[in-house]
Amino acid sequence: MKFREIKVDVKDAIKEALRSLDYPLVEFNVDEAPAEFGDLYTNVAFLLSKMIKRKPSEIADEIVKKITLHKEIRVYAHKSGYINFVIDALSFVNSILKEEYKIDMKEKRVVIEHTSVNPNKALHMGHVRNLVIGDSLYRLLKFTNHKVYVLNYIDDSGLQVADIIVGFYFIKMPLESNKKFDHYCGDDVYVYVNKLYKDDPSLLEKRRIVLQSMEEYNSDIANFAREITNKVLREQLKTCWRLNARYDYLNFESQIIASKLWMKIREMLIAKGIAVIDDDKDSKYYKCLVIKAGIEGEEKVLERSDGTATYIAKDIPYAAWKLGLIDNPFSYKEYEKQFDGSILYSTIINGNRSLFDVDEAITVIDVRQSRLQKIITKVLEELGNKKVYTHLAYEVVALSSNTAKELGIDTKDKRFIHMKGREGTYINADIMIDKLHVKAYEEAKIRNPHLPEEELHRIAEAISIGAIRYSMIKQDLDKTIIFDMDEILKLQGDTGPYLQYSYARACRILEKRRVDEGSYKSVRDEEVALAKELSKFDLIIEEALDNREAKIIARYAYKLANLFNTFYEHVQILNSEEENARILLLNAYVRVMRDALFILGIEPLEYM
Repeated sequence: MKFREIKVDVKDAIKEALRSLDYPLVEFNVDEAPAEFGDLYTNVAFLLSKMIKRKPSEIADEIVKKITLHKEIRVYAHKSGYINFVIDALSFVNSILKEEYKIDMKEKRVVIEHTSVNPNKALHMGHVRNLVIGDSLYRLLKFTNHKVYVLNYIDDSGLQVADIIVGFYFIKMPLESNKKFDHYCGDDVYVYVNKLYKDDPSLLEKRRIVLQSMEEYNSDIANFAREITNKVLREQLKTCWRLNARYDYLNFESQIIASKLWMKIREMLIAKGIAVIDDDKDSKYYKCLVIKAGIEGEEKVLERSDGTATYIAKDIPYAAWKLGLIDNPFSYKEYEKQFDGSILYSTIINGNRSLFDVDEAITVIDVRQSRLQKIITKVLEELGNKKVYTHLAYEVVALSSNTAKELGIDTKDKRFIHMKGREGTYINADIMIDKLHVKAYEEAKIRNPHLPEEELHRIAEAISIGAIRYSMIKQDLDKTIIFDMDEILKLQGDTGPYLQYSYARACRILEKRRVDEGSYKSVRDEEVALAKELSKFDLIIEEALDNREAKIIARYAYKLANLFNTFYEHVQILNSEEENARILLLNAYVRVMRDALFILGIEPLEYM
């Protein structure tokens, strides 16, 4: 008996009572009640009171007399006018002991773009929030039977890539390092070149040459840049896979430029009057191609007067391509085998054409791009887009002062610091995972001295990744995350390791005793509370899906873990009169928590 089914039965019974009383069929809700009043309640009597000018309490009394429900649900009218429903605890808990919790959702085709880190550096902790949001949403959609395509956009022809090419091609910085290559490019080459610009402005001309050359797909500099960016990208992907994220396609900006997608979209924008060339000699946009679809009438430059395309001019054709508004110029080739065994493909311009047909495109990108994303959304609408284009915006990640100090970063006595790539004030994801791994390994070894080293390191890695992923997904998207590596590793409190530990606790009991049959003769409050929360799993999934937000799953998993731990600490499970039933309740908890952890990208551990 799922909570959803009970709510449906209650709502149907209320509607039937309204019909029998010849009351108007108003739109009403059936919601969860405060514990002291029962399990569910409805305010339908208050809604009717306004229409028929009678007291809510009188209307509630009449409705209750007409409601017919199965004996497991008791209904009564509160003197205030609310109608409350109380579910028989024993029947309810017994009904869910072997519930499979299958999720039946309507399948849609969705494309998600996330991560999309410039291939000139390693992923830092700010990028990780993007990755975790996108990958958790992919997992949620996959869990609910949607067809999902995951894209990683590779800006291999932008300003930041040009900076490291200046370093390698013109300054002749070494191409080899004892560092991981993406770390070397971001921590050393990129930072060093940006410092040199201040001392030697002539290098900015070299950067301009690089940018122009990279737009000529087969130029020497473009070929050299592709070698460098692919070397960086392969190292970035190792980090992504380490964080349990996978992709379907890599889309390279250099190929989007070479495909002439922008020229096709440019023609469409001009033909539809969405964009015009500014011919006002007194305008600061003279001879620029500008778009009139900005926010509150604001103009936006798509092409500069010298004919070079701006940032947004590259994003519009890519968004249009994702939604199928323009012919597909790409096909794909195998790029790499991923950690989960799936094949990652990359775009190529030549070859047989293939295209995914989608109902919705989701772009995960931080709030600093919100204004541009609104413009893109409006342009797509004016181009005739009828599909859903969603910008999933999120706030940035900052480092706590304690974590920054531990990493050797000067906080200047601030409570937290924001990360800045050009200044080198950030922490690479690999380094953070490594540091967390060491801490988790030490704790795992204390608790499990008998385990082999390989297994201890596997557990430590899973705990580290779980800690990071949970810390990045549990917060509201519009809240800045203050990342503290000591806080996120705690086994008590709102952390990923706490969820893993709660799961492992249940698994340890199930190792000792497994049963196929059993039922309660009597139940305690702790068991009812846990069973009730388990029965809401499909409702939580639906809410998370409707809001496109995996945070809802994280909050649910935390509440579920709390309820389980209360049950575990206050109820004797083994060698009790209700042992079989309690083992089945544990089984139900393990099944639901395992699914919740899958969506969050956290490995469920059977021991820690």
